[in-house]
Amino acid sequence: MPVRPRPISPHLQIYRWTITMTMSIVHRATGIANYAGSSLLVLWLAAAAWGEELLNVVNAIYGSWLGQLVLFGYTWSLIHHMLGGLRHYVWDLIYGHEAGQREALSWANLVASVVLTLVVWTIFVWVGR
Repeated sequence: MPVRPRPISPHLQIYRWTITMTMSIVHRATGIANYAGSSLLVLWLAAAAWGEELLNVVNAIYGSWLGQLVLFGYTWSLIHHMLGGLRHYVWDLIYGHEAGQREALSWANLVASVVLTLVVWTIFVWVGR
């Protein structure tokens, strides 16, 4: 009896890339990024507890353009992950499972996270001056 080659499992070249796949991956990535970003908050709190000199050093780092960029990304990560969690909660309530609804919720998650991050940073910059 001849040996047949085993069938190949579907892979990324077979599947059509969708926004829901992307948002699933981004949700996991932002969860990981939130751990790293939270360490920045812990560092700032520890510096504040340690004393004014160390707090000034940390504030100078966070106040640099690179520090501001990292904090902006952390803010987006927190907001995006939170909205992704709300999207999953809506799905757990058995809403939004139709094809168009899934994509709409995913796009809404992405757009709302960007808009809310810009709103938060606009308020942050406006109040900080």
